[in-house]
Amino acid sequence: MSDSTNSVSPSSDYASISSGDQSLQRSRRSGDGNRAIVRESRHWHDVFWSAIFVIHMICLGFVLAVLGLNRFRISDRLNIDRYTQGFLENHKGLTEDYWPLYAVAGGIGVFISWVWSLLLGSYANEMMKVSVHILTTYLAVVSVLCFWCRQFFWGGAFAVGALLQFLYVISVIDRLPFTMLVLRKALKLVWGLPKVIMVAHAFTVVMLLWMSLWSFGAAGVVASSMGDEGRWWLLLVLSVSLFWTGAVLCNTVHVIVSGMVFHVLFHCGQEESSSLPPSSLIDSLRYAVTTSFGSICYGSLFTAAIRTLRWEIRGFRSKICGNECLLCCVDFLFHLVETLVRFFNKYAYVQIAVYGKGFNKSARDAWELFQSTGVEALVAYDCSGAVLLMGTIFGGLITGSCIGIWAWIKYSDRVIMVASTAMLMGMVLVGLGMVVVESAVTSIYICFAEDPLLIQRWDADFYTEMSEVLHRRLQHRSSRAHEVSTTA
Repeated sequence: MSDSTNSVSPSSDYASISSGDQSLQRSRRSGDGNRAIVRESRHWHDVFWSAIFVIHMICLGFVLAVLGLNRFRISDRLNIDRYTQGFLENHKGLTEDYWPLYAVAGGIGVFISWVWSLLLGSYANEMMKVSVHILTTYLAVVSVLCFWCRQFFWGGAFAVGALLQFLYVISVIDRLPFTMLVLRKALKLVWGLPKVIMVAHAFTVVMLLWMSLWSFGAAGVVASSMGDEGRWWLLLVLSVSLFWTGAVLCNTVHVIVSGMVFHVLFHCGQEESSSLPPSSLIDSLRYAVTTSFGSICYGSLFTAAIRTLRWEIRGFRSKICGNECLLCCVDFLFHLVETLVRFFNKYAYVQIAVYGKGFNKSARDAWELFQSTGVEALVAYDCSGAVLLMGTIFGGLITGSCIGIWAWIKYSDRVIMVASTAMLMGMVLVGLGMVVVESAVTSIYICFAEDPLLIQRWDADFYTEMSEVLHRRLQHRSSRAHEVSTTA
């Protein structure tokens, strides 16, 4: 698109992103360094997935209410046990026996989320180092406790988790200084937007309200007269639903924060635009819960699992040498995951926030932008998402441990069942606090790829550091490619 057809002045162009006609302006670098702004209308995308999510919430809400009411104060109030005659066991409980444990789990999760956010703002380096190093130790301790309680499956699972965490940290230890720098700058952006933090807290309250109903149904399942197998299957279904719901709320916050950070970076250094448009936050929120909500629901199903798998494979792959057979297998998995990343990546949410595109197009455009500018090498080197995930898992483990100790004292036969679901609740709530920082990180990379001058105007020293690291990573890739071609 040429500059002559759609160019507008920098003082007024981006402010119209927040206009009430739901139109938006896309910024691109032109040949002389000026901005070319292309207007694109906001359309509804991925409506099918938003409908699926809403229907799922309504149906599940009804099921949760039935499961909880069936054993609330009166055993088998709704006479559901007659449908589970083949799975009955002697022990029976009531919903109110276990519901308080989940209530406390929600409180602990919110407390950890808010305290973690405050400590990140005040002691960023220390908290990030805690996230990286303490998780391995904590997983190992929980594994030992599970073995001591004769929970061999869970003991083995936590032991494997501790081993994988240790191997991952060892494989990325040289990347941590740059990762800490990026996270500090993201925190600087986020703490300059107090209204955005308030919105994130509001979504935490919404999540708590849903969890009150979810835990009511989960407590009914734990208290039911079904055998362990039946209860575990039901709790698995409920946990998948809670994970999707939590991911949708997290990514809704992600879209809101990304839109605001893009505003901040665009307006930074413009004397004519000393403040953000007053309606920018409201419009970002409106877009996130209306036209872009289907894309958020769609992406939330797959993004987290794919990127976690990518981190592990990339870390393992970087340390393999000499074993050509193993390297071939890992390369196959790596390229398979890289193909999926083109269509499911967290950077899509920035494109959704700023340009209002569908999820797959946003993910593909973001990845192609990184590939064409070379910024993908910088994104691959950064471990900020993994560090924040470690903090999220650690928060969930603390929540699960506290509730597990209480459950072990009162209901020792169902301690793992209650503790594992409480851990998931804690992870979701802590993740809602972490996603604000992660959104700022993704926005920084998109802005750096779109126009590095946006980062330079905001923080010249940070821009210089990013450029130097990018140059080193591209040189490293070039030398590795040369070595491969030489040996071949």
